[in-house]
Amino acid sequence: MRMESDTFDELDLRVLDALEVNGRASFSRIGAVLGVSDQTVARRYRRLCAEGGLRVVAVRDAQRLGQDHWTLRLRCVPDSAPAIADALAKRPDTSWIGLAAGGTEVIFGTRPRSAGDRDDLLLGKLPRTPRVLEIHAHQMLHRFYGGPSGWLRKFAVLSDDEVAALRPRHGPEAREPARIEPEDEPLLAVLERDGRATHPELRRATGRSESAVKRRLAALFASGAVYVDVEYHSEILGYPTAAVLWITTIPAALHRVGQALAAHDEIAHAAATAGPSNIIATAVVRSTADLYAYLSGPLGRLEGVQHVEASPFLRRVKQLTYPSPAR
Repeated sequence: MRMESDTFDELDLRVLDALEVNGRASFSRIGAVLGVSDQTVARRYRRLCAEGGLRVVAVRDAQRLGQDHWTLRLRCVPDSAPAIADALAKRPDTSWIGLAAGGTEVIFGTRPRSAGDRDDLLLGKLPRTPRVLEIHAHQMLHRFYGGPSGWLRKFAVLSDDEVAALRPRHGPEAREPARIEPEDEPLLAVLERDGRATHPELRRATGRSESAVKRRLAALFASGAVYVDVEYHSEILGYPTAAVLWITTIPAALHRVGQALAAHDEIAHAAATAGPSNIIATAVVRSTADLYAYLSGPLGRLEGVQHVEASPFLRRVKQLTYPSPAR
């Protein structure tokens, strides 16, 4: 994969990739690894935020926390989808939202934090929304790619040594199950707005000592309960086209197909699901012609795939945050 942009260059991509590896790394640490000054990294970071929609935020990993993670597909009355998508985007339990099917479908991910929240959305609010005509719900069973594994790594602009030098050092991975305690909520509330918030900022927000904040952050990251992710406009890299792929395989091929998808450059996320299809994936490509080439080529050649439906996004309403940064 290679970047094509009239505005950004390979150093911008390297800075983005460095932040995807370690979103809390200092500019001086990133600069030392990339071989540029910290001032250069800071300038590139500010421009990526202003012009590329870059945001660095903390994300709760529903899979590691043992929480439900769903992808929902809503068929709506024409002209109602944007309003429904915007209302869903304001909910803290929605993780991403897109408009598809010429603006008559809303596709979104949701991570309810309790069975009550799940039932409130799936059995309560959505069925009572008058302009929603049809609901398809897919529960994630297994993640093949995505989450802490970022799509930018597929550009391979950082060497293995550079990635190793950037990776956060949180100590040994925790053996006990990932868990978020009630007293962690003020800490996470700040990090979910700004994943690069400083330790003094986190100390003031939580009332804990700076050393206590550092210890708790290290424990949360080491357990996998929380990771730091980056949001950006993929079109700044020359990849403006994204589509959700609804894939049906024979049961014996499910895991093999999922693993193959994870290795494809085009795939930013892939998961096994319960629902009308048994794999949902997100493809990010340069154009509709490239989407066709992928569907008819690498995906079409996978043994065990029985059916594929592609839903290109007309507009992304929410990625990790909402409202999205101004273009």
